[in-house]
Amino acid sequence: MEPKKTALYEVHKQLGAKMVEFAGYWMPIQYRGIFEEHKRVRTTVGVFDVSHMGEFFFRGNGALDFLQYMTTNNVAKLEVHQAQYSTMCYEHGGIVDDLIVYRLPDGYMMVVNAANIEKDWNWLAERKPDDVEMVNRSDELSLIAVQGRYAEATLQKITDLDLSQIKYYWLDEGKVAGVDAIVSRTGYTGEDGFEVCVAREQTVPVWEAIFEAGAEYDIEPVGLGARDTLRLEMKYCLYGNDIDETTNPLEAGLGWIVKLKKGDFVGRDALLKIKEEGLKRKLVGFEVEGRAFPRHGYKIFDETGDVELGHVTSGTFSPMLEKSIGMGYVAIDHADVGTPLLVDIRGRRTKGQIVETPFYKRPY
Repeated sequence: MEPKKTALYEVHKQLGAKMVEFAGYWMPIQYRGIFEEHKRVRTTVGVFDVSHMGEFFFRGNGALDFLQYMTTNNVAKLEVHQAQYSTMCYEHGGIVDDLIVYRLPDGYMMVVNAANIEKDWNWLAERKPDDVEMVNRSDELSLIAVQGRYAEATLQKITDLDLSQIKYYWLDEGKVAGVDAIVSRTGYTGEDGFEVCVAREQTVPVWEAIFEAGAEYDIEPVGLGARDTLRLEMKYCLYGNDIDETTNPLEAGLGWIVKLKKGDFVGRDALLKIKEEGLKRKLVGFEVEGRAFPRHGYKIFDETGDVELGHVTSGTFSPMLEKSIGMGYVAIDHADVGTPLLVDIRGRRTKGQIVETPFYKRPY
């Protein structure tokens, strides 16, 4: 099946992006280069097309109870225009997806990972009660992420919203470049920034207005390559790499979004049992020596090399720290910060150690 194109496909090609197939879409992996784009986001401001993400809307009397039952975080705590990071779990505690729930004045919006749109939709639809109206608007909407210390200064020039009043993980609705938009102070980079949701047919003028507004900050388009290295420096999980149906949110370090006391939800019994029995393994961050970096699936050993502790889930050479970093699951008795380890990188055992995360801390 031919991959879908976001509303910005032709714009990316004109900008010289290297396009790849990702989660059923043609997406820009890089423009000028991953390191340069990564550093642009960390130093001034960069812009991502993340229109491949999925957007579901929920309305009706049963919407709150339904989302409470389907997600691990406490949806009842959300005020109007507040957002919440969460997961959906299977009955056995494995992760269906990680996602963000937004409370709107007339219902809820859920943003899900691009690769999981169909799976998530079916998972929800099969369990939806009659008093909930559920709409998939993924193909109608675009999402543009403006990330970096000058994201607010850039976006403020072209919106009627007072962005300084939008707190982290909150949102507002107003005009951006004269177009109706939902603007949330969220992102996947560890920098300050916003995600702007607009109708597909109005995407290109909004994108162009953002670049005009950010010209004084050397604003640049940023591809999925740098999005991955940016999130890894923050130890943010990527579905399909660090979390999936074989991992649970407690061992993945996402216990803070699992509210076991809120009442029943899918996977609660399994997660309670896992918590009572104690974790067997934990997702940790580690550094390794040299410039060769670990990749998904590489084996992790103890410092003797005799005991296999687990496996790498994500790895990269950090542009900001100039070190090889990674994430992986290791046996719980070897999961403390400072624990030495060996990572098998293409047949060579490379020394490393578990470190505090996030790897990178922003200076502002």
